[in-house]
Amino acid sequence: HECSLDNLDLEASAAESTRKKLSKIHSALIHCLHELGVWLALKAAECFSCYGSEHLMWGKLDVFGEKIIRSYSVDAFHAIETCMPSGLDWTIANDVKGSVAAGFLTTKVLCLIESLFEYRVLKDIRCIIFVERVITAVVLQSLFSELLPRYSNWKTNYIAGNNSGLQNQTRKKQNEIVEEFRKGMVNIIVATSILEEGLDVQSCNLIIRFDPSPTICSFIQSRGRARMQNSDYLLMLKRGDFSTHSRLKNYLTSGDVMRKESLRHASNPCSPLSKGLDDEEFYQVASTGACMTLSSSVGLMYFYCSRLPADGYFKPIPRCVIDKQMGLCTLLLPKSCPIQTVCVQGNIKNLKKIACFEACKKLHQIGALTDNLVPDIVFEENEVEEFEKEPYNDDQPIFFPPELVNKGSLDSMTKYYCYLMELKQNFDYEVPVHNIMLLVRNQFDMDEKSVNIELEVDRGTLTVNMKYIGLIRLNSDQVILCRRFQLAVFQVLMDRKAEKLAEVLCDHTSGNNSEIDYLLLPSNYVGQSPLIDWLSVTSVTFSYEKAWKNHVNCNAGMIQTKSGLVCTCMVQNSLVSTPHNGHAYIISGLLTNINANSLLRLSDGRLMTYKEYYEQRLKKMHLDHCVQNIAIPTMKYAVCQQLFKKYQNHHEGLLSIRKDKIISNTALSMLGCDKKLPGFIRDEPFDPKDWMIPGYNCGNYSLNEETLCNAKKIYVRGRRKLKRKKVADVVEALIGAYLSTGGEAAGLLFLDWIGISIDFTNIPYERHFKVRAEKFVNVQHFESLLHYSFQDPSLLVEALTHGSYMLAEIPGCYQRLEFLGDSVLDYLITLHLYNKYPGITPGLLTDLRSASVNNNCYALSAVKAGFHKHILQSSQKLYKDIKETVESFQELSLEYTFGWESEKSFPKVLGDVMESLAGAIFVDSGYKKEIVFQSIRPLLEPMITPETMTVHPVKELYELCQKEHYELRKAIVSHEDGISSITIEVEANGKVFKHTSTACDKKMAKKLASKEVLKSLKGANFS
Repeated sequence: HECSLDNLDLEASAAESTRKKLSKIHSALIHCLHELGVWLALKAAECFSCYGSEHLMWGKLDVFGEKIIRSYSVDAFHAIETCMPSGLDWTIANDVKGSVAAGFLTTKVLCLIESLFEYRVLKDIRCIIFVERVITAVVLQSLFSELLPRYSNWKTNYIAGNNSGLQNQTRKKQNEIVEEFRKGMVNIIVATSILEEGLDVQSCNLIIRFDPSPTICSFIQSRGRARMQNSDYLLMLKRGDFSTHSRLKNYLTSGDVMRKESLRHASNPCSPLSKGLDDEEFYQVASTGACMTLSSSVGLMYFYCSRLPADGYFKPIPRCVIDKQMGLCTLLLPKSCPIQTVCVQGNIKNLKKIACFEACKKLHQIGALTDNLVPDIVFEENEVEEFEKEPYNDDQPIFFPPELVNKGSLDSMTKYYCYLMELKQNFDYEVPVHNIMLLVRNQFDMDEKSVNIELEVDRGTLTVNMKYIGLIRLNSDQVILCRRFQLAVFQVLMDRKAEKLAEVLCDHTSGNNSEIDYLLLPSNYVGQSPLIDWLSVTSVTFSYEKAWKNHVNCNAGMIQTKSGLVCTCMVQNSLVSTPHNGHAYIISGLLTNINANSLLRLSDGRLMTYKEYYEQRLKKMHLDHCVQNIAIPTMKYAVCQQLFKKYQNHHEGLLSIRKDKIISNTALSMLGCDKKLPGFIRDEPFDPKDWMIPGYNCGNYSLNEETLCNAKKIYVRGRRKLKRKKVADVVEALIGAYLSTGGEAAGLLFLDWIGISIDFTNIPYERHFKVRAEKFVNVQHFESLLHYSFQDPSLLVEALTHGSYMLAEIPGCYQRLEFLGDSVLDYLITLHLYNKYPGITPGLLTDLRSASVNNNCYALSAVKAGFHKHILQSSQKLYKDIKETVESFQELSLEYTFGWESEKSFPKVLGDVMESLAGAIFVDSGYKKEIVFQSIRPLLEPMITPETMTVHPVKELYELCQKEHYELRKAIVSHEDGISSITIEVEANGKVFKHTSTACDKKMAKKLASKEVLKSLKGANFS
């Protein structure tokens, strides 16, 4: 397998990395065979042969290098497997001692098992088994998972660090295992030295050292994990190993000495260090006491660089250039590091240490290393993690307007503020709408003299113009009459029950006293006419007997009712009750010789019965969330611009973390709650049962006064559960509403009010980027392509420089400009789509934005413009991938190069360059987004339109399965040799449709498989 490396066309670094990985795996397998037994060695080989398993971390290996490693692991597995018994009934748990005799397990492993079984009497065991190697932890966990269920209900897991390069257990996964250990969901953890420090589980009652402690420090720290009183610490030692036995005795003696000395000095005050650590030069932070030595600075430097932004084409690491004759060392740092070079002079043996030491000091001085001497991004990630854990109380109030609350008693003359609601129907209907007068006890706090609202009704839209008319004073009888009229109307609208309406009309005390006091009354107001239509209001006192008695000289026809013959003029514009269901209706007109089954001729000439027409006329209503769709890119654009200007020394990774934190659902919901927005949110359809009708059911509610953030009073009428996501969605929708109605300035003002401070002051972009642009880039060619002349051409060089281009003359790469340009393009394209297609649905706007703002669109535009020829990079792999992309692009027809139709995934670098060029133009033009759009838009043509838009295959398949009730099964995913394979399977009407696709990335494979399954479903005949 090592020889096969020489026959491959690999970079020297990739070949060396593969060789080292191969050696590590071989060493691990030999160790398992000698120390653990054949069966555990087989388990180790099985882990190594499973590409993509959580036990392996292949690192930045070439695809062919990964194939060699996996091939070796598979061969090793088959070789060891020949030594094991065959047959489905055989397991290692059948006969443990027999397995030891056969060599499948070693006596050391048997000793561990027997030692554990001695603690079976413990009801709640918490045990940590410390091992030296990662692979030992992995395979012992496999052994216990197969063996222990036969004898107890103990659960086992393992935790190991990543330094070995043989496993890829995330920090999140490790924390989850520790938490399960605390709760008793895991009883035994097999761990490497990673758990020797920091773990504090009070119920931990057993520690076993499977492998001896290499140092006194490791010995004491591992013993300290047993926190429970009367806990045990077991040391496993090979018989006859006198050297280790002597060392352990010294450890125990040292521990006793340290305990005695600690007790003796416990009362003495501590004094600061007078000398350096081990007389080695060190750097200490006064505020925290964090310390770095000359030796530790090298590791710290590499750790800092490892947390800088990277992609699949370069790994940010420091490089040392040493001039032995001059005794000089130049430390070259990645382009995303705020310090580019550090030059030092000194002892040739310590030059690298001295350079890293000085670099770390400078990084701390500018804030790139925190006062705890950890990378700033680590601190930011921890901050975000803690921020996301902030508690949220989903018990939120429901506000009620104070203007509708009666704050005083009903006097002989009561003052009301009158607001005319002029109604204009935007549809044809034989019954016209009438204006409404709203009377309230307190004047509305309105910025405008009038307010226009569009209401959706069943026949179309209704335009409402509400404006203040003036004051009116009503006596107590008029107020009670108006309230009774209002109660009657609302009762009919809600219940349509004649019995309840009769109760309201007969109850002369209804509406006399109400905490909720507002009146909605009919109005014929025009100029100086009365504000209220008193003729309609007094109809509430209508008496059938009295009306019939006074009815004379009428030539209208008669109509038969349950109550007897009634003149049709008395029924016109009146409420009637139908006995068969007890409902109340209004009679707007009379048509003779027509019933529900009579034919109605529609405007298009079709005929249908009245019954059919009214059954089909109801339509669904939906909320327009388009304003929310433009809010997200607006926030992103504003926040990214602010961060880019404010933190000019921060790399793209730091800026992204800060941006994500500011616009996260957690942050938006917290800001919304600070402004008490949840109380205004209405997230349920109107329910008449919860409507507080003045004088009727408002007694069922209690109003509690509360103060808003602007000191204004409001009332709380109840509480309900409201999820954090809904609050965040409302904040986004409000941003979009301000943006769509008042423009960018209004949207930014709302952002500032809600708590996201945005200052678009033109802060100079300070860069130490003194470079002759023409030396690296054809500036005139780019300016002609972009239709833009750069004031500072070095921005163009920065926008085209990839992180792998480690030339000292160019001190930066495109990552920061890409961060800014991404948000600018997203905002501009979304706003363009929103304004160009004002009537589209929110879903279509989302699809248009997703299809237009993505790496494939940008990458293909970059290739069309020839930008790929000018990217400054030094990655052999990137060169190969770009070459393949250009070749495949030439084979594609234009109709398949945009949207979801493209069946190729492209290097992200190509899309990044398009974004970084947009960022460069944005900065160079003084942050004028219009100039960016004028320059970049022609490169993105032809842009996707609603006519050319196709739904993403994954989304289309999901929606089709939902609509037709097909079963969309869980996708089967596998990875081999750097290739993702996904199988999509759908069961429809008893038939199974499935397809497997492969691609370089998982998303592309899923898209291709979904596309093929869709074709099959659409072409299927289910008859």
